[in-house]
Amino acid sequence: MSNITLPTIHLNGSSRDSLLEGYMAAMDAIRLAMKALQSAAPHGRDYYVQSNMSAHLARDEHFTRLARLRETLDELNTLAEHVSGVTP
Repeated sequence: MSNITLPTIHLNGSSRDSLLEGYMAAMDAIRLAMKALQSAAPHGRDYYVQSNMSAHLARDEHFTRLARLRETLDELNTLAEHVSGVTP
């Protein structure tokens, strides 16, 4: 995971609840996106006519896409834990 710049809760900024609500909504959306992406996993029958490696490449690319979503979900979780005062 990359370094994350964590927000500071203060009187002139967004409220703790507002930030947490936004992070939670984004996390829910990413979970839905991950579920949809998992349903769109490549199948070998759609690639074998290209080459012996095409299905493997498509699968690897698919897992990379899922990993990027997982990384974003993890970052949002870190932000949510921070603003809620939970220490991992």
